[in-house]
Amino acid sequence: MLEQYMVDVHNAETRSRNMAAIKGKDTKPELLLRKALFARGGRYRLHVKGLAGKPDIVFPKYKAVVFVHGCFWHMHDCEMFVMPKSKVEFWSEKLNRNKKRDQVNYSNLIKDGWRVIVVWECAIKGKRKLPIDDLCANVMALLSSSSCLTEKINTIQGN
Repeated sequence: MLEQYMVDVHNAETRSRNMAAIKGKDTKPELLLRKALFARGGRYRLHVKGLAGKPDIVFPKYKAVVFVHGCFWHMHDCEMFVMPKSKVEFWSEKLNRNKKRDQVNYSNLIKDGWRVIVVWECAIKGKRKLPIDDLCANVMALLSSSSCLTEKINTIQGN
């Protein structure tokens, strides 16, 4: 894959303040998906600390978890991920650690009998976002599926 880079338009102090303000939970994409799932009858728990990776949405009834991943922070292979041009080594190491940690968390959840669903930010916003009804239908179909989802991770991404 040809890596894309972007030039930082902020000085170091401004960039640091911006990055520190980024939330790890209750993000806009997560809130949008949660509200839509709840409106369609989905009942869930949030950020359960006892589960690997503290999944964003937990459906105990289906023994399934949903992670709503930001395309940048989890290095999704889509147009929303662009590797920064400054501090390339730092960002490369950090983002690769995130990906490795994700894989470990998914493996631990699957080993404990949980089904894992990943919804990418690009499926919720951006050029290729899915209609919210389609997105919720995909998640609800995976939840109510009788197939064993423990052997693979289902990802929902923009078309």
